Amino acid sequence: MKAGNDRRGYGWVARAFHWAVAALILAALGLGLYATSLPYDTAEEAARSFQVFSVHKTVGITVLLLAGLRILWALGQPRPGHLHPDRLAETLLATLVHWALYIGMVVMPLSGWLLHASAPGAFSRILWPFGQRLPGVPEDLALSEKFTAFHVTGWLVLAVLIALHVAGALKHALIDRDATLARMAGKAENLPQPPADPHRWTGWLAAAGGVLVWAFVAGFAWLAPTPPAADSTPQAMTQAAPGANGWTVTEGTLNIAVLQGTSTVSGGFGDWQAAIDYDPDTGQGRVEVTIQIASLTLGAVSDSAKGPEFLNAAAFPQAHLTAAITPPQAEGEPHLAEGELTIAGQTVPARMPFQLTIQNDQAQAQGGLTLDRRDFGVGETYGDESTVGFPVEVTFELTATRN
Repeated sequence: MKAGNDRRGYGWVARAFHWAVAALILAALGLGLYATSLPYDTAEEAARSFQVFSVHKTVGITVLLLAGLRILWALGQPRPGHLHPDRLAETLLATLVHWALYIGMVVMPLSGWLLHASAPGAFSRILWPFGQRLPGVPEDLALSEKFTAFHVTGWLVLAVLIALHVAGALKHALIDRDATLARMAGKAENLPQPPADPHRWTGWLAAAGGVLVWAFVAGFAWLAPTPPAADSTPQAMTQAAPGANGWTVTEGTLNIAVLQGTSTVSGGFGDWQAAIDYDPDTGQGRVEVTIQIASLTLGAVSDSAKGPEFLNAAAFPQAHLTAAITPPQAEGEPHLAEGELTIAGQTVPARMPFQLTIQNDQAQAQGGLTLDRRDFGVGETYGDESTVGFPVEVTFELTATRN
C-alpha cells in the first residue's frame, strides 16, 4: 500500500486525511447546529450548551490542524489525473468544488477561532491546555459579530459544497460507473493510467473560483449590518440636584464585570442619570442614581443578562442608588457614598468608596463596589459559580460641573 499519490489514485496518507477531515467537519456542523438549538434559561441548560459548544470548537480546531497538514502533504504530491478530461464543464466544476472545500476547511474553523478570541463576553472554552485568545486579535464585540456573520454564512456555503461533492461522487459511482471512488478507497493500484489532461489551465481557473467563493462570503459578512454598540456615556444627565451645591454630570461611564465560566465578561450601562448634591467645603452631600437596565451591554450575553433569569429588565426596568456622601476619614483615603441600592426589586445596603478631585467648578470622580448577585435574587437558578460567579464588580468614572 503506497503512502504517496500517483496519476492512478491517492496514497493511504491522502486518503486518511480525506476521511478524517470529512468525518470531523460533519461532526462540527452537527455539534454547532445542536448547540445553537439548546435552551439557555437555567443553570443546567447553560452548562449543557457550554459543554456542546466547547466540543464543537475543539473539533473545529482539530479540523484546522489536520487541514493544514493535509494541504502541506498535497503540495508535495502529484494529483491523480482526471478520468474524463474531455468533459470540460464537469471537470471545471469538480475542480472548483475541490478548491473551495480545501479553502473552506481552513477558513471556517479559523473564523470560529477568531470570533471566539475576539468575543468580549464569556465563552465556552476550547478543550486544550493552550490559551483561548489569539495574539493581535482585540476583544471587540463589533469585530466578533463580523466573524460570527462569516461563520454563520460560511457553514451554509460549506454545506452546499459538501452536497455537490457527494453528488459528484454518487454520479461517478451510479451513472458513470468509473474508478473515481476506487481511487479514494485504496483500490487504484491496478487501474489504467488516466488520459493526459489537455486543459491544464482549468485547475488555475477553478482555484481562482474557489477563492472568489470565500471572498464573497467574507464581503457579505463584512458588509452585513451589525447593531450599533451601546454608548457607555450617559444619555440623559440633565438631572441636577437643586441648590447652590448641585452638580450636573457631563460625561461618564458605568461598568460591570462578572466571571462566567472561567472568563471575565465586562460591559456597561449606556443610559443612567445622577443627581448630585455635594458641598466641597464640608465634603458632605447626597447622590441619587437611576440606571436603565435595558441599556446594558455585556458582551455576547447581553440579552441573557437582561432576561428574566437575571436582571429582568421587563419587570424591573430601573435600578436605583440613594446614598449620603461623607468625607474621607483621613488624608489620602476615599470619600464614601453609603445608602441603599435597589436592583431587580430587591433593596440592600450599599457602601461605595470613591476618589474625588475638584478644580474650580469641575469635579472628577471614580470608584466602585462589589455586589453579590444572590443578595438581589439575580440568577437564582445558577446556584453555584461553575457557570456565573457570585461577585459582580461595579465601577464608575464621571465628570461633573457645579450648577
